[in-house]
Amino acid sequence: MSFKNYKEKIDEGDTVILYLSNNLHAIEVRPEIKNKKGDMVENVYQTTFGALKVRNLIGSEYGSRVELSKGWGHVLQPTPELWSLTLPHRTQIIYTPDISMILLQLDLVPGSIVVEAGTGSGSLTHALIRRVRPHGHVYTFDFHDHRAKVAQEEFEEHGLAEFVTAQHRDVLAEGFGADLNGKADAVFLDLPKPWAGVTHAVNAIKDDGGRFCSFSPCIEQVQRTCSTLAQNGFQDISTMEVLQSELKVSRRTIPVRDLSFLKHKGSENPVEEKPSSDKSYVVGAWPASTPGHTGYLTLATLPPSFVRRKTKSANSENSNENTNVEDKSNSEEAMAVDENNL
Repeated sequence: MSFKNYKEKIDEGDTVILYLSNNLHAIEVRPEIKNKKGDMVENVYQTTFGALKVRNLIGSEYGSRVELSKGWGHVLQPTPELWSLTLPHRTQIIYTPDISMILLQLDLVPGSIVVEAGTGSGSLTHALIRRVRPHGHVYTFDFHDHRAKVAQEEFEEHGLAEFVTAQHRDVLAEGFGADLNGKADAVFLDLPKPWAGVTHAVNAIKDDGGRFCSFSPCIEQVQRTCSTLAQNGFQDISTMEVLQSELKVSRRTIPVRDLSFLKHKGSENPVEEKPSSDKSYVVGAWPASTPGHTGYLTLATLPPSFVRRKTKSANSENSNENTNVEDKSNSEEAMAVDENNL
């Protein structure tokens, strides 16, 4: 239950992150586990630094140092960021740089209702839960039945079941269900055809309006999604790509030439061709290579329903006016043709 609240000490049933020399391992704190034969045996976690008896973690403080048979490590409280680096991969996951931008752009606050399509391994879902709790809720869907069940079991083990509902559903074909119509503050789609889910997102978002975001690896998916969003009344449509780049801090020595002779107008001292001294600076340099492509985030705002009706009415009137102008123009052309024939 260590995901639900910050704690000082480790209890049985918690999930802890074992930090070993830049390597992270997620461990469920159970004194005993079943072996391949189905018998209960002592839970001993094997690492490159030796064995760790999981029983000894119970009662230890988070952040404390733990001894292994060939070394030592630290036990950390799990966060969505650490969980993304250690979770069992059932699908390709979204990592922290994209997750942070998604949470920002969806305008989520505690108490928000958010709908997610494409649960996958649950990396983003854990971050969504942390943002909307204690009064908000996350409804997440996956078209794969087994993945949806495993995800719900993980949420229960982590003590997050009251904040999330994981369901098996093909949302592109069936939508999010009538129960969610007009209830969501935001909708996120991580699907092969996000444009096919735009109409379902319109049904799910509240009458007061809300935010939309989709994650797509290909620009062709983005183009179709943006076109469909515009057709369904979305505004402020934009697409971005988040690329994380870290500056490398280092010390550099730069040659310095003494130019003090310039202060004296009558100076006849020639300029020295070689630097007279060196000076050391601490500088931040950009990396030599840039990170590769991850995916595109397509963002949009669905305005309140009365604005949508007003816009739709205006578009309809413009369409009728254009039709009338075309009909008048066509009739005038026809009359001109008849007169020429006469």
